[in-house]
Amino acid sequence: MEIGLHIANFTYPAGPSGLADDLTRIVTTAEDAGFARVSVMDHIWQIRGIGPAENDMLEAYTTLGYLAARTSRVQLLAWVTAATYREPGMLAKMVSTLDVLSGGRAWLGIGAGWNEEEANGLGLLFPPTAERFERLEESLQICLQMWGDEDGPYAGKHYRLGRTLNVPQPLSRPHPPILIGGGGEKKTLRLVAQYAQACNLFDGPELEHKLNVLRGHCEAVGRPYDEIEKTVMMSLDPGEKGEKVDAILGRVEQLAALGVAEVHGYVPGMWEITPLELLGREVVPAAAKF
Repeated sequence: MEIGLHIANFTYPAGPSGLADDLTRIVTTAEDAGFARVSVMDHIWQIRGIGPAENDMLEAYTTLGYLAARTSRVQLLAWVTAATYREPGMLAKMVSTLDVLSGGRAWLGIGAGWNEEEANGLGLLFPPTAERFERLEESLQICLQMWGDEDGPYAGKHYRLGRTLNVPQPLSRPHPPILIGGGGEKKTLRLVAQYAQACNLFDGPELEHKLNVLRGHCEAVGRPYDEIEKTVMMSLDPGEKGEKVDAILGRVEQLAALGVAEVHGYVPGMWEITPLELLGREVVPAAAKF
């Protein structure tokens, strides 16, 4: 079992002027502590549950490029990109660029998107749900075409590309891994079975059921279920003195028994560094044994 770090909050005590230094300390500490992946949210306003919309938020791919220059081992991705926020040809190029400049450490994390308020606020495309999923599938097809040997046109219902030329190609072969976020049983998990190398589900009582639904979609498309990496998003709060470490490890062990390969989560107070170091000592090596 691997442990990943999700950076979902950019409002730190030092403020925007100290943000670059804070992020450098966070990501280098996470890498040294043995975290396998570092992700950032693909939002432009802060989301409910973490803070008010007016809190600091950085654009995802600019931030990932910065983090790539500060690290050498951790895998990097947006968790997860709203498919309609960027034209898919440009998205494929952005992930390709991140992969090349990071030495082959980029993933594409993607989903249909949900935050209508921020999309409307900045004038981003946010069509109805059914269309968002259609655009998500076409985006996946376009990325895979651009990361392959075919540089001809693409003609879909929503996107038309005259030539899918992409030079340089990503270093990751056959392409940057694709993680699709969400647990929708009819559409999202079907797309995982058809296109993705990993899924992301939230921890909760329906998790085992969702995995069984994914297994059914894999059978329907002729895809080995074990080919898909299962990841789960959960809180990684070790407590001020490590008092919550045992609870984290107990749940991680249960998730490993379900076939989950990575637990990915937000660490409260990560800018203080001590929680990351504590997780690196107490959780990361123990989880690796499950």
